[in-house]
Amino acid sequence: MKYTPYPYQKYATKWIIDKEKAGLLMEMGLGKTVCTLTAINELLYDYFDVVKVLVIAPLRVAESTWGEEIKKWDHLRHLKISKVLGAEKERIKALNTKADIYIINRENVAWLVNFYKSNWPFDMVVIDELSSFKSHKAKRFKALRKVRPFIKRIVGLTGTPAPNGLIDLWPQIYLLDGGKRLGKTITGFREKYFLPDKRNREIIFSYKPKDGAKEAIYEKLSDICVSMKAKDYLDLPERIDNFITVYL
Repeated sequence: MKYTPYPYQKYATKWIIDKEKAGLLMEMGLGKTVCTLTAINELLYDYFDVVKVLVIAPLRVAESTWGEEIKKWDHLRHLKISKVLGAEKERIKALNTKADIYIINRENVAWLVNFYKSNWPFDMVVIDELSSFKSHKAKRFKALRKVRPFIKRIVGLTGTPAPNGLIDLWPQIYLLDGGKRLGKTITGFREKYFLPDKRNREIIFSYKPKDGAKEAIYEKLSDICVSMKAKDYLDLPERIDNFITVYL
């Protein structure tokens, strides 16, 4: 199929190409996968700016979505992918297969980092569903943080960057910029932008943003993150609610 991008899709692709650290906060249906693949294709074969690309995605997305998008569009069909999935033996075989893009599920990120250690080979990393790296305590975050200095280009894709509030943004943005915009530590980020909310004496269960924190945070991120909502770009018919009662 011939790819005829909408103006906003051209903008999103150019955003990735122009920035070594890019956050693409696009809602479902806007085509963030094809925008990213188009940018990868240009960076590989027009700009010769990257050599080996890693895509980190939820398992089902890693299994099908990226491969299907490549097959769907004429301008992407020459891209070779290798799916680093399944048992360890199969994953190692996939890593030793020559390809443009290597796709791994997020549960195996720690394994991948440990496999390569300081010999990290991927100069571009795409995190599909960046919000799944919202915990600074998770193994996947700590692992990717170790190899972040070896990554030349990084792209974070998500439609919901802060599902539980602004506090979720720090780990995600840290992976993009190494702490340049929101601080080097989660503690510093909390102290600057939040106040304790629910607590039991010294134990704090949640935080609430200070006045003006939302605007200040968004301003800090405006040079590397672009946000697009479906209602602003897609001409959709009015939603019809069809309620079906199911007895479990």
